[in-house]
Amino acid sequence: MSENPEDAPEHCPGVESQDAGKASACAGCPNQNVCASGEARKPDPDIPKIKEALMNVSHKILVLSGKGGVGKSTVTANLALALSQHNEDDENVEVEPAEVGVLDIDLCGPSIPRILGVMGEASHGSASGYSPVYAADNLCVMSTGFLLGEDEAIILRGAKKNRLIKDLLYQVDWGTLDYLLIDTPPGTSDEHLTITNLLSQVGVSGAIIVTTPQEISLLDVRKQINFCKAVGIPLIGIVENMSMFVCPKCSKSSTIFPRIKGGVEGVANEMNLSYLSNVPLDPVIGKCCDQGKSIFDEHPNSSAVAAYKNLATSVIKFCEENQDFVKSSN
Repeated sequence: MSENPEDAPEHCPGVESQDAGKASACAGCPNQNVCASGEARKPDPDIPKIKEALMNVSHKILVLSGKGGVGKSTVTANLALALSQHNEDDENVEVEPAEVGVLDIDLCGPSIPRILGVMGEASHGSASGYSPVYAADNLCVMSTGFLLGEDEAIILRGAKKNRLIKDLLYQVDWGTLDYLLIDTPPGTSDEHLTITNLLSQVGVSGAIIVTTPQEISLLDVRKQINFCKAVGIPLIGIVENMSMFVCPKCSKSSTIFPRIKGGVEGVANEMNLSYLSNVPLDPVIGKCCDQGKSIFDEHPNSSAVAAYKNLATSVIKFCEENQDFVKSSN
């Protein structure tokens, strides 16, 4: 599907619509004749480039949240660490750790570089594309955070966001990866429409939904789940983040966000989703993220690490048992 022109009117019906170039909103638009002719509905010429760039990526996984501030980027980063360190199969036989990549398309608020300890690093261009930055030997990252100063704002909208996401997909030399985790901004806006449309044409394993237990977050999570169903993206399951507070002194757990109507597990059951893991609200997680240190190295025996390992195991199992989704061209 082609993206709407940057200079499209506010109520543009979209280039894929049968009303493209014919609706009342199209009057006066400089693209009206092109849209009316059907030229804009031709296949996106960037899709073959994206397919080629990602041809050696086995599993592409979206990480989504309906509400901001639920710790989606934290979950993405620590899931990536867990996958990159997972070295046993279901029968406890030692296996080679996975090659993992993280693509940060939270364009205006990239936090993955800070969490994974690579803030201030730079991506370098070559004949094969821009090189991702390596947080570990088998964990690479690409983010707009490498293109800007840490306090510098990126000001984009509409087609420019779409263009940048495409560039991050096919102008980066991703190489051979077992898993590519794609960290998205909260909501269901431009970035989500672009990435789900592109991945549905090149192949996507599914989406992980991150939420906190309180009902105000779950209201938006239901919308995010319905969004995935509407665009045809498989759902791997739901992660309950900040599920319980773990005291750093005595290690006892307390409920901070009371569960209403069954909480996250209730929503998972209601919407026929897998409940993947519950990650505690543990101060050591925030401390490690702020300092760019791995919680797996700093606190290997913590309940948080155990939760991330459980999440990684669930994701691996899903990917092994399910084929990637690719939208039919019919």
